[in-house]
Amino acid sequence: MEGESWGIIAKLSSESIHRNRVMQWQLPTAAVEARCAFSGSSLPPRRQRVVAKLAAKYDKLTFCYEAGPTGYGLYRLIRSLGRECLVVAPSLTPKKPGDRVKTNRRDAVSLARLSRAGELTAVWVPDERHEAMRDLSRARQAAKKDLQGKRQQISSLMLRLGRCYPGRTWGPAYMKWLRSQKLEHREQRMALEELLEGVRQEGERVERLEQAIREAVPEWSLVELVTAVQAANGLSSHSRNWGNKRRAASH
Repeated sequence: MEGESWGIIAKLSSESIHRNRVMQWQLPTAAVEARCAFSGSSLPPRRQRVVAKLAAKYDKLTFCYEAGPTGYGLYRLIRSLGRECLVVAPSLTPKKPGDRVKTNRRDAVSLARLSRAGELTAVWVPDERHEAMRDLSRARQAAKKDLQGKRQQISSLMLRLGRCYPGRTWGPAYMKWLRSQKLEHREQRMALEELLEGVRQEGERVERLEQAIREAVPEWSLVELVTAVQAANGLSSHSRNWGNKRRAASH
């Protein structure tokens, strides 16, 4: 690789910061020095222009960035341009003991050096349909969490008022018992009514999402895996986080 130029793009992204850092590697000798060659916008048109500019400058291009909340759009864009790209697992990125200073520049340089050394671990990148199923599964999980929160508020209210149901909670009989409660103060009655309405709405939301999952699974590429796990564990199609392929395969 004597005299060959190697460009490594390391992108740092978070909910509040989107930066591109291009690390320029020159390999005329055994000694390699990394330096930040570019910092620019993360908008797609700008990314395409940057890739085209670098492709004309370097003999080899490698792109990498840490997995995060920005998803895999950048990965798909770079791959569509015919370039190599890695989405790196942050928890598996080697770090020096005691190195707690974290800046965009330092992290980008570190990613570029680790990429050149082959020490980065890539995550599995789902296709767009799989990512859509993951979003649907996460929406159901969020709805279930909201439902549990509403139920907990009602349970806390009943506990404060000294109202204890003797049987199993959250079944039809329990809901009927809740609606039959006669509270002394109007404010408490209003609070209970609103909480019961919230439980009803969240329950309907969960049911809609679960129905959507049941309808989507037969057309999904992992339908055989889902069917096998259901048969082995007696689960419904919405009982697991099917958006995570490795987690689903582990069950």
